[in-house]
Amino acid sequence: MTLYRQLVIFTLILFVLLFSAIWVEKLQSTRSFLLTQMESHAQDTATSLSLSLSPIVAEGDIPTVETMMNAVFDGGYYRVISFKDMEGAVITERLLKITLEGVPQWFIDLVPIQAPSAEALVMAGWTQAGVLYVESHPGYAYRAMWDAAVKMSLYFLLAGSLVLLLGGFGLRLLLKPLKRVELQAEAICRRDFRIQEKLPKTKELRQVVQSMNRMTNQVREMFSGQVKIAERFRRNAYSDQLTGLGNRRYITGQVEARLESGGESMHGALLMLQLDNLQKVNELDGFAAGDELLKKVADIIKQETKMLNDVALARLTGGDFAIFISEISSVAVYDLAEKISQKVTRLAVENASHSDNIAHIGGVVYEETPTLPKLLAEADNALQAARQQGPNKWLVNFLSSGADDLIKGKSWWKETLENVLERGEIILFRQPVMNSTDQNRVQHQELLSRIAMDSGEIVSAGVFVPLAERLQLVSRLDKVVLEKVFAQKEKMADLHTIAVNVSPSSLDDSAFVDWVLAELGQLQDKSIHIIFEFPEFGAVQYLDVVKDFARKIQKLGHGIGLDHFGQSFSNFGYLKSLRPEYVKIDRAFTKELDADNGDSEFFIGALCGVAHSLDIRVIAEGVERAEQVDLLVELNVDALQGYLFGEPKHV
Repeated sequence: MTLYRQLVIFTLILFVLLFSAIWVEKLQSTRSFLLTQMESHAQDTATSLSLSLSPIVAEGDIPTVETMMNAVFDGGYYRVISFKDMEGAVITERLLKITLEGVPQWFIDLVPIQAPSAEALVMAGWTQAGVLYVESHPGYAYRAMWDAAVKMSLYFLLAGSLVLLLGGFGLRLLLKPLKRVELQAEAICRRDFRIQEKLPKTKELRQVVQSMNRMTNQVREMFSGQVKIAERFRRNAYSDQLTGLGNRRYITGQVEARLESGGESMHGALLMLQLDNLQKVNELDGFAAGDELLKKVADIIKQETKMLNDVALARLTGGDFAIFISEISSVAVYDLAEKISQKVTRLAVENASHSDNIAHIGGVVYEETPTLPKLLAEADNALQAARQQGPNKWLVNFLSSGADDLIKGKSWWKETLENVLERGEIILFRQPVMNSTDQNRVQHQELLSRIAMDSGEIVSAGVFVPLAERLQLVSRLDKVVLEKVFAQKEKMADLHTIAVNVSPSSLDDSAFVDWVLAELGQLQDKSIHIIFEFPEFGAVQYLDVVKDFARKIQKLGHGIGLDHFGQSFSNFGYLKSLRPEYVKIDRAFTKELDADNGDSEFFIGALCGVAHSLDIRVIAEGVERAEQVDLLVELNVDALQGYLFGEPKHV
């Protein structure tokens, strides 16, 4: 029960008690007054009538006595007027039966009235002729008391209604600051730190509001401090402070995690970019010019890779950069290397002090999972070969036993993708996400899209999605995948909660968004809960449209999630406004737990603290060993995903 209701009820109880006391006291005082009046009236009547009857009785004129008694009886309000001789024999008498009209019996029983009576001697000369007895009628008293009680009850009912109305309104005004405190507390739970500027005039309530404001400030500072510590640690441990890219440790962890994920046929690439004559730029133009060049190259790399979902960027040392892309087609790698080379070469044109031979790019595309040393060696060989070809050259080699299958042109991939989309030949796989505390309970199922090549090879989304992005086919691809999901409602209902990977750039297509919202609105089976999963790197780039999409689907009972969390170096602050259902820690951090250096543990623990304070679940992907499970549970991770719990299976 609310405080407002309790106060209203308490006020009403006090009012009823007060009314009852006043009502009883008023009734008793009215009764006493009426009894006194009736007693006085009976005595006066008996005295005056006996004096009037004395001379007539002396003459023995009984008829005249009766006439006078009748006149008094009929003119007053008496129950009995009786004239008896000294022996008690009735000479004459008038009686009136007690009938009370308009007064309920319960009231008569509640307030009993003993009608007062009076006696007076009637003289015949010096002789006592008899006794005159007069008794008042109680009907008048009952009627008067009943009318008074009814009027008093009506007055109190009216007064009570006014008290309830005005008192309730007044209590709402008085308790309004407490309502604002309640809303402020709820906002804190959502990590929305509101301060009440308007303070109540009531001293006690003002102190409560001031204390709440102080607590809000302290919690905000604690939360901000926790976020800053986690962000600063991640930057110091995994990023290059000058360019904002990852460092050698970061790229090593990312590559190893992808190469060791296993289970499926892997496609990927590693590109290495090396600036020539960086030391000469530092000597001739100063270190500031060299730093500016490094930043511009880093910006070009970021810009050209922003459409890729699973990419890791790093500055290794000096003027050496690395770009690792997990699951990508060879044609997409060609396009990427060529565009980066062209834009970096333009830097020499923009700044005459730079050498015309500004940079070289070497890379390797792999089809079968290589070892990290092999991958680095092949990429370095390609880089040296590019240097031998001439200024600003790039070269991408293949590390595959079936290179002929990978060397497909851009037109071939475009035709293949368009045919797949036209026929809707998307295959859905699913992989369970398990609850960390009850590892037999499935939290949800993640749906993974695949396409089957003519050769029978199953190609994962990571290979063809980047190319679909470049060919501007990604919203069509996402629509085909979701059509498959909506067409299998019965199967999806069995899975209850499903996560579907969607490209953030698809949300720029208003027709696609409208179609998704319409399909979700027509989804009658409310047992199906769909989580649209976006890679963190892409979600941050399309933050506004992702926020708007999340707000709309949340109204329909669905939500969003963030994948590969920690792969980019974005601030945690956007989580407060985006409010995903979960963040999925990038597998590189899960793998690095095996190194036992404490850095990944600290990052994961800090992330869990920040996320849980925002009611966001944390999922660890790439879990493959029981030792990882124990440590992740200890770090308060909510759910686990990886080959330890099950490989992707056909829906």
